[in-house]
Amino acid sequence: MINFVFMLTKDDATVPDALEVLDGLRGSSLRYVGFKDVGATVERLTAVAAKAHDLEMEVMLEVVSTSVEDERRSLEAAAEIGVDWVLGGTHPEIGTAVLAGRTVHYCPFPGTVVGHPSVLEGETSEIAEDARRLTATAGIDGVDLLAYRHPEADVERLVAAVVAAADGPVIAAGSVAGFGQIEALERAGAWGFTIGSAIFEGKLPGGPGVPGQVAAVLAAAQGETVASA
Repeated sequence: MINFVFMLTKDDATVPDALEVLDGLRGSSLRYVGFKDVGATVERLTAVAAKAHDLEMEVMLEVVSTSVEDERRSLEAAAEIGVDWVLGGTHPEIGTAVLAGRTVHYCPFPGTVVGHPSVLEGETSEIAEDARRLTATAGIDGVDLLAYRHPEADVERLVAAVVAAADGPVIAAGSVAGFGQIEALERAGAWGFTIGSAIFEGKLPGGPGVPGQVAAVLAAAQGETVASA
């Protein structure tokens, strides 16, 4: 089984009605929920995290800041918000320093990540080696892999190589919009995957609302047969 992280995000930003969306998932079997460090204030994200914890979900903050100082501010805000995981970011030396001593799982981006929305560049072997190096570093628990944001890579081969190299969970983030992609990620050994925009755009079965699509993705992640998107 592969883990599904529902991102309360669209177009790489946290949706303005994240609290209301969470309310609609009350009673679901969703275990992991996340948001980005853009699109909402720290106060708003703190409220979202608190509600998710009330619903017995673990909370992930994905860092997509494009400057060193913005990334530092996002990492510092993670502790204030009260998240359980920090994903992404391209300056792991800052992340490990800021998050030192905190009970937060830290999974930065491996490879060369550019732009916003973020794009992954580099050869598969280089990305895998970076994942190996990162997860051999104290304070880093896994990697946040932009598998479907690579313009040229064979995604299943890329994920399998990173999984083989990394000592920790590999979370595939970005541009997952169908069950075929989820199946490929599971075959490659990914710990989990994120979906945000595709659900808010109604691209998955079970809609048109968010709760039905989330339920359909959870079923697919658990190996149940669901009509393809």
